[in-house]
Amino acid sequence: MREKYPPSAAANLSALQLAFIGDAVYNLFMRLSALSNGGCVKKLHLGTTRRVNAVAQAQALSAIEPYLSQEEQAIVKRGRNAHARHAAPKSATLAQYCASTGFEALIGYLYLSGQDRRLDELFGLIDQNQGKDQL
Repeated sequence: MREKYPPSAAANLSALQLAFIGDAVYNLFMRLSALSNGGCVKKLHLGTTRRVNAVAQAQALSAIEPYLSQEEQAIVKRGRNAHARHAAPKSATLAQYCASTGFEALIGYLYLSGQDRRLDELFGLIDQNQGKDQL
């Protein structure tokens, strides 16, 4: 279903391309996590949207940053420094928006390069930090 990239090819994609994929992957992960807790669709949606936004993603990045390799930190930095052609959302500061783009770029890179085990590790750290009670 998904085209896997060698890590070097995934790293050669632009930071915004990586973030584009990373946003979708993280959203799906959060939806699956919410689904495992059960509840009506409205509750699932609200729980997911609380965790899939620039502010929450910036917090998620803060939680995992101490555990990132130098290669992963470089991907995050590229994402942070990428210039989207639109303004940050009103609900987030520019710094939070840039951090969330770096976070999404990392998730996109790991997904495209087939590093599923690493994604699971990072998602586990995020869950520990954010707590499932937020869903």
